[in-house]
Amino acid sequence: MKPLEDYLVVDFSQFLSGPSAGLRLADLGARVIKIERPETGDICRHLYTSNVIMNGESSVFHAINRNKESFTADLKNEADKLTVWELVKKADVVMHNYRPGVMERLGFDYESVKAVNPNVIYGEISGYGNVGPWKDKPGQDLLLQSLTGLTWLTGNAGGPVPMGLSIIDMLAGTHLAQGILACLVRRTIKNEGALVQVSMLESAYDLQFEAVTTYYYDGKLPERSEKNNAHAYLGAPYGVYKTANGYMALAMGSIPQLGQLLQCDDLLAYTDVAQAFHQRDEIKAILAAHLQTGTTESWLNVLLAADIWCAEVLSWDILMQQEGFKALNMIQEVTMTDGYSYRTTALPYPY
Repeated sequence: MKPLEDYLVVDFSQFLSGPSAGLRLADLGARVIKIERPETGDICRHLYTSNVIMNGESSVFHAINRNKESFTADLKNEADKLTVWELVKKADVVMHNYRPGVMERLGFDYESVKAVNPNVIYGEISGYGNVGPWKDKPGQDLLLQSLTGLTWLTGNAGGPVPMGLSIIDMLAGTHLAQGILACLVRRTIKNEGALVQVSMLESAYDLQFEAVTTYYYDGKLPERSEKNNAHAYLGAPYGVYKTANGYMALAMGSIPQLGQLLQCDDLLAYTDVAQAFHQRDEIKAILAAHLQTGTTESWLNVLLAADIWCAEVLSWDILMQQEGFKALNMIQEVTMTDGYSYRTTALPYPY
């Protein structure tokens, strides 16, 4: 039996952040019913990634809404609203990711839902919270990355670089799912409902807790290395390097020890631990040039034997052929009610 079997989730959310929270609840066994508008449905049905269409709709929609049910309702139509209210009255969880004020106008805000379902767990994601001058701004991932400092952590020194995933959407969804699960546990003990509010802005800051803490301690903005940056607060050799036949990643390690193991005499002079940070650009430049003289496999054979933290940089097609990946069963096949099936990721933890 899955942990959330027999739990009913009525999900008004669309796009990515809210549905990613619903995805986790559905994977854990909850019955998740998406409330979608007539004709167009969730906007994510038409949000194409590289024009990939699966079963007539966006691959993104199917990836983030597996194992859910959909119910079409015009929330401005009284007959449709009455039907939705019947679901809401029975729900263990009601959730949405509309901008502040929208659910109040539609009549499905927390106070209205609580009036007919006192023990409901009501979850909501906003872009910037429900107060303050930004509360009505659109909560879009790239905009949140840009506003919250994240783009100054990725890539080499220079201009801002966004991350290659909708990371704030997904993280806000994770935070909402965590809050809902915690309140479901409390409800079993105290028999009381709850309002769980998450903003993408706060999730973006929470993601940076290490960096923000450091900033408040020393007052200095993060400085990325000019070459092979992988973390603004870590010194050499931390980064990804080109080799004669591919790429490899190097984490923390003694610079002189690397010089000995790689037979790179120019690295032997950096004996002071502080040099690994303060002179990281010149160290990385030496290391980058040297690693291109050998293959990834040859360097890994030497470094792994000495317990140096390093790895080959793999693309998905190569990764998915590795026994270490296959052993974890991270790919599942989902079959839709019309018989269409597709492969996607699986829940990353057992239950």
